[in-house]
Amino acid sequence: MKVCVIGAGLAGSEAALQLAKRGIEVDLYEMRPKATTGAHKTEKPAELVCSNSLGSLDITGASGLLKEEMSLLGSYLIEAAKASRVPAGAALAVDREVFSTEIERLINENPYINYIKEEITQIPDIPTIIASGPLTSDALSASIKDFTGEEYLAFFDAIAPIIEKNSIDFDKAFYANRYNKGEACYINCPMNKEQYDVFYNILINAPKIELKDFERDAKFFESCLPVEVLASRGVDTLRFGPMKPVGLVDDRTGEKNYAVVQLRQDDMAAELYNMVGFQTNLIWGAQKELIKSIPGLENANVVRYGVMHKNMFIFSPKLLNATLQSKKRPDLFFAGQITGTEGYTESIASGLMAGINMSKFILGEPMLELSQVSMLGALLKYITFEGHSKLSPINSNWGIVEPIELPKKIKKDKKQKNTILANRSLDYVKTITI
Repeated sequence: MKVCVIGAGLAGSEAALQLAKRGIEVDLYEMRPKATTGAHKTEKPAELVCSNSLGSLDITGASGLLKEEMSLLGSYLIEAAKASRVPAGAALAVDREVFSTEIERLINENPYINYIKEEITQIPDIPTIIASGPLTSDALSASIKDFTGEEYLAFFDAIAPIIEKNSIDFDKAFYANRYNKGEACYINCPMNKEQYDVFYNILINAPKIELKDFERDAKFFESCLPVEVLASRGVDTLRFGPMKPVGLVDDRTGEKNYAVVQLRQDDMAAELYNMVGFQTNLIWGAQKELIKSIPGLENANVVRYGVMHKNMFIFSPKLLNATLQSKKRPDLFFAGQITGTEGYTESIASGLMAGINMSKFILGEPMLELSQVSMLGALLKYITFEGHSKLSPINSNWGIVEPIELPKKIKKDKKQKNTILANRSLDYVKTITI
């Protein structure tokens, strides 16, 4: 029996590879390049749109634990990300081009995957995984809406600018990791109070791209707010957020900075760097003026300006089981950000589970529903929990994991507590046979 996977993004690519691994034929559909999204720049599968970082690898962090669980469960994309890694301290950041090219190779060389670059406008009547993402086309969106009988929820996502390294003035900028943890791989542009005030005034007065009518009522996703929205909350908000100077010292001067703009390596050649936390909806001319007001970036060559786009997702608590199987139609699964997960790692994780469980459906085996002691099990249980009256997109986090009784002394030690929770999860995941 053949399975249709709609969307060759992170979730769809992982799902297709999981199905193929189990000897199941897949038609993997991707509408690009014939149809575009407004956010993607290439036609390659698994393109990383907003940032090149998949977050920390430290298992005492929620995202790090999730990645380790996925590795144990056989994720193809996590291994490809590790193989295309660029320096980013404890974070798993990748060269976007190398990463997408490797996924494209895995897909094209797999005899069980038929990669078709065409738009699907209706839900097929064969076993299907919908992983079309938060930028699902209007036609397919209408088909999903007709099937579910539900309105989409919506929020905005934003993309940060990318700067050419050779255009950065290193007489002002310096390399460092916060608190000197690990290799110094972030470029830091320091500001004194006077420079910050100039920057802030440009930012809060800069013109923004006008939203379309259908976008006006959509919500911002709190962990990916445009820099101008953060700035509107108060003059010091950025200094306690993406521009926090704490733990970042230029060894050449030893000075304590008032604010710092960080840039993270975006490609393996270390020629491109993205501005950390600088997602924005400013018009491009205003972005250029703002960037050039940052010490060290006065002559910056901006190779990609920031943009903002509308992301959409279904109301999974009513529509899906924790296996990502549709409650209404057993041979239909959903995966990726369209389910209400947020983040690259989380999208891949849901694709992994949708691929595994569709395989089990095809082969007549019991579905895999992970315990909430695992980060992945907790994430999927959260987005499909029937008690939700509303659902906001969510990243992996410790608050959704099944709690554990610990002595008060350990409870107060966050690192020790998270280590215990992480080890409990990994011990559990290692027992799973798929």
